[in-house]
Amino acid sequence: MTTATSNPQAGRDRASDKQLWIHAYRQMVRIRLFEEQVNELYTRALMPGLAHLYSGEEAVAVGVCEALRLEDYITSTHRGHGHCLAKGASPDRMFAELLGKEAGYCRGKGGSMHIADPATGNLGANAIVGGSVGIATGAAFAAKRLGNGRVAVCFFGEGALGQGSLYEVMNLAQLWKLPVLYVCENNLYNEYTHYTETTAGTILGRARAFGLEATVVDGQDVRAVRDAALRLVTRARAGEGPGFLEADTYRYSGHHVGDINREYYRSKQEEHYWKSERDPIQLHAHWLMKQGCADRDSLDQIAVEARAEMVEAVKFAMAAPYPSTHQVEEDVYA
Repeated sequence: MTTATSNPQAGRDRASDKQLWIHAYRQMVRIRLFEEQVNELYTRALMPGLAHLYSGEEAVAVGVCEALRLEDYITSTHRGHGHCLAKGASPDRMFAELLGKEAGYCRGKGGSMHIADPATGNLGANAIVGGSVGIATGAAFAAKRLGNGRVAVCFFGEGALGQGSLYEVMNLAQLWKLPVLYVCENNLYNEYTHYTETTAGTILGRARAFGLEATVVDGQDVRAVRDAALRLVTRARAGEGPGFLEADTYRYSGHHVGDINREYYRSKQEEHYWKSERDPIQLHAHWLMKQGCADRDSLDQIAVEARAEMVEAVKFAMAAPYPSTHQVEEDVYA
């Protein structure tokens, strides 16, 4: 009788799983530390405009993107730094974009809310609530027509459930069996209003009304997110139609970096609960240590390396030149 310990394939699978989940931890830490640097740039008045921080929601972006191939597509939101990094964007070019530098992904013209990186399948963030749902669905339509096996993932917040365009594209995606996954990041608040005050019925019920395969997942558990996303992505890639994933999560900061005093719409006790009991990075760290995949020292070293990476990325962006004035009419399409 062959045991698990004597099965070479089983050993390789366990090693592969260990690498996957350590990589997921590293990605979440990188996103968290990137956002810390963004907030520092804003408070030091070094960054033009505002940014919408992703801290607290890292497990959603990482879990979903770990279920994708490099050539698969994503579209993002105004709170999109985490999606960009999880799909493979480089922090130095992202910081350059935030600071309006030519080395940025959009040559400094897009800023925080319009980062795109076609090389990693990122078709772009969008400042309009629900503004990228048509882009993702169109990419899925093209993928099906071309037969290239790609899947498109559309990230959006629960606030986008008030946009009619979302229902139009879900209807077409189901009719045409497009390879697209709609990921609703339900962080509870539409800017400053709890979603239950704006959203009638249930979130999954809206997707299921069109016949989409829809499920809800704990958005603070990166393993649960990845498993749910992988099932829906695999199904879509096989031609079985679109999926809808509701990820229950929470943003630690305000709606944007300038939203400091939030007690008029949510309590300090609520924030403390999510940060102390439901932090996705700490939850995953505890699991890794319990499973014997990592110890505290190795996880701390990951954080040290990620922090150094972000510091160097900021230095690169600060030293990078601004675009020349003759470029003002280039890359402008509307």
